[in-house]
Amino acid sequence: MNIFLKELKSHRKSLIFWSIGVFLMVVSGMAKFEAYSSSGQSINEMMADIPKSLRAVLGFSDLDLSKASGYYGMLFLYLLLMATIHAAMLGATIIAKEERDKTSEFLFVKPVSRTTVITAKLLAASVNIVIFNLVTLVSSIILMGHYSHGEDVSGEIAILMAGMFILQVLFMVIGSALAAVKKKPKTAASLATGILLLTYMLSVTIDLNENMEPLKYLTPFKYFEAKNVMVGSGLDVTFVVISVVWITVLSYVTYVFYQKRDLNG
Repeated sequence: MNIFLKELKSHRKSLIFWSIGVFLMVVSGMAKFEAYSSSGQSINEMMADIPKSLRAVLGFSDLDLSKASGYYGMLFLYLLLMATIHAAMLGATIIAKEERDKTSEFLFVKPVSRTTVITAKLLAASVNIVIFNLVTLVSSIILMGHYSHGEDVSGEIAILMAGMFILQVLFMVIGSALAAVKKKPKTAASLATGILLLTYMLSVTIDLNENMEPLKYLTPFKYFEAKNVMVGSGLDVTFVVISVVWITVLSYVTYVFYQKRDLNG
């Protein structure tokens, strides 16, 4: 329990900054929607001249931006990027920081097993992720209620946040597995972020080229897209199962390799 509380405390400031950041992103995004709506010009018409490739990168190629729900669907992509980058970096650093800070010897002179240590660390990381997700959920529901002009999408937002949480956990264990496997775990955070950006670019490429649609299973950013969730289809069971399988495998890798590695510091 002491390790769990220590990890929560050590990441407290970082969580506060990330939570403030995601709140401000929701605020600024919906404020822009209000500004566009009050201008009298259709947002869809304004965006029509933007090239398809740029629309795919910006995340609104198939959304009705004249509605608050459609605009939030575009905004959700950026919230998801923030959430998964935070999770990937958290998963990597919470494993690697003992070697980075040269505190490995201090930690392991305590009468606790490595399994206990890694469990406490992953639980602390999970709590951070839950708090980040709840901040995003509450901010989104409150601000959407203010700017949506009567359009109720609270249920859709809740489902989107459920999908985001699954991907947060997935990228957290990607980071933790890399930190456990690599001989230089300090580089795990940057590598996990690199993998995240590559999978995001793959999702954009798929949007640009329909022939690459079968590759959607390789990128988590295609699993719970707003344009699919918000039209009533909800979370795709196939992608939920794939995510759970990857989370299970990567968690196993984290435990196995962390117990085998030589810890420096």
